[in-house]
Amino acid sequence: MSIDFIVRIVGMIVFALSSGYWGFWFSTVNELSPTTAYTLGIGLVGALFGLIATPYFTIIPMRGIRRLLVRISAENLLAGLSGLVAGLLVAALLTFPLSMLPIPLGNVMPFLAVLLFGYFGVALFVMRQADIMAVIGSVANRGGEGVSASPTASWGQGSRTILLDTSVIIDGRVEDIAKTGFLPGTLLIPRFVLNELQYIADSADSLRRQRGRRGMEVLSELQKISAVSVRISDIDVEGVREVDDKLVILARQLKCPILTNDYNLNRVAELQGVVILNINELANAVKSVVLPGETMGIAVIQEGKESNQGVGYMDDGTMVVIEGGNRYIGQTKAVTVTKVLQTAAGRMIFARPED
Repeated sequence: MSIDFIVRIVGMIVFALSSGYWGFWFSTVNELSPTTAYTLGIGLVGALFGLIATPYFTIIPMRGIRRLLVRISAENLLAGLSGLVAGLLVAALLTFPLSMLPIPLGNVMPFLAVLLFGYFGVALFVMRQADIMAVIGSVANRGGEGVSASPTASWGQGSRTILLDTSVIIDGRVEDIAKTGFLPGTLLIPRFVLNELQYIADSADSLRRQRGRRGMEVLSELQKISAVSVRISDIDVEGVREVDDKLVILARQLKCPILTNDYNLNRVAELQGVVILNINELANAVKSVVLPGETMGIAVIQEGKESNQGVGYMDDGTMVVIEGGNRYIGQTKAVTVTKVLQTAAGRMIFARPED
């Protein structure tokens, strides 16, 4: 038995009784007869109205409020409630002096004060929630166990929220980055991202299934890292099916960045003004910087695409193409950098062997 059916039945009974009572009173006052016919007739009309209309002012508004609350982040909700309480306290302090004003101001002004201060309290706390949370966090860290907390843990528990994409969870490098403490704040994983990850883990394709299970393991390890806070939320976006579109809309609503390594999501989000934290760009940024003319030792491991070329790799994985290096395969050779090429796939270095 659904809640909709129960509400309709309750509404039908309530409206039937109230309408029947009103019909009885109306027929009695106006001396209409037969009284029973008026009571039953108006009562049946009320019952029909209650059966049809009750969900429109009970269940449907409540579902709308629920969808609205689901889209609101916990930070915004906490800030709004705190602002409402603060505004109502100020209004309560002003109620007595305002009630001493001449009538009708003494009757109207306390009610207006409640509305105005409640609204301004919510608006102020929501607009300055980051500053307020930072002040509360700094005060909390000064007392008790907060003083003995490590700098890394303190930095990792900032007020910043970062949305995680499915691709970056499967990639796995986010776990290593989180361990270093370079991801301050809360890593937010919406339920629809977790559902997509579970769908990949249950795939019939063995490769996709392995990638999905790897993502589940990464999430489990992330939750064990003390330097970062991981939160799985039921927050959702109504009317949108694609996960990438949901992430972009959610990031705009929460005013937070998306951590990903998906090129297409990167471009779409940037066009809509959403901040993107791309792990591939981070990996390219932290690679060793070499300049033409520098000398280094490279282990030549295979032939290149062109004739006489040899290929080796630096410690950070950067490919080094060595002109005339095919005869040094299996050896470590001192080479001189001739050119550095930055591509969408990463950085490539061209070099020649030292004579």
